[in-house]
Amino acid sequence: MATRSNSTRSRTIPLALDWLTVALGLGGVLCLYYLAPLVSLFLSVPPGELLARMNNPAVVDAATTSVLSASISTVVATVFGLPLAYWLARTDGRWTNAVLAVVVLPLVLPPTVGGIVLLTVFGPGAPIGEAAVAAGFPLTRSLAGVVLAQTFVASPFVVVTAKAAFEGVDRTLEHASRSLGKGRWTTARNVTLPLAMPGILAGVTLTFTRAMGEFGATMIMAYYPRTMPVQIWVAFIELGLDNAYPVAILLLLISVAALATLTTIVSNPWE
Repeated sequence: MATRSNSTRSRTIPLALDWLTVALGLGGVLCLYYLAPLVSLFLSVPPGELLARMNNPAVVDAATTSVLSASISTVVATVFGLPLAYWLARTDGRWTNAVLAVVVLPLVLPPTVGGIVLLTVFGPGAPIGEAAVAAGFPLTRSLAGVVLAQTFVASPFVVVTAKAAFEGVDRTLEHASRSLGKGRWTTARNVTLPLAMPGILAGVTLTFTRAMGEFGATMIMAYYPRTMPVQIWVAFIELGLDNAYPVAILLLLISVAALATLTTIVSNPWE
């Protein structure tokens, strides 16, 4: 019997190792598919020429607008999205799935459709849009329009990711806090939020990077001021692909910096 057991073990171990090797090979192909275009982008423009083009006022303005609007959009998404994520994670009512479907809907809509939907509410011909124009605060072709578009498209990331983070917190710790006489808000602030913070930060970072890269809805809601994705498109249409490279590289560097900052602050934010 011992001989048969050893024989069976010797046959299964190589199979397990072989499967891991196959999995690594397949996954490695996908990783190369991610990395190869990024490396090619950096090699497409000499460093000196790249720095010279990045000093272009249009590029600087686009970068400034993108960083500012994405930061505002991320703050807005976090302020309103975290409470919603907590409610979704701690509520089992019949409306939970319906609310979650509403949250996810902007993720499945084509961005251009999202922009058209926003125009029906905030455009110059809509009541809210007309009131804003009359007050001297137009919601299209303005920074406000950029923020509205980015928030619509990017905010679901913080809600969905924070919801998963809240659900990963051990409920017995919350019950223990409540049994000691602490209220729901105190428990959420002192127990739930700290434990869920890595996932929340991951959602905030995804929201910021998605807002930075938003193009379709922003194009329709606010062609001006131009964000970096819009500037990339304009440079490509008017001057050719070579002139779009610098803004694309700058946008990529900002996204990589955001991810690097997150992984530095939190050891493993994706768990």
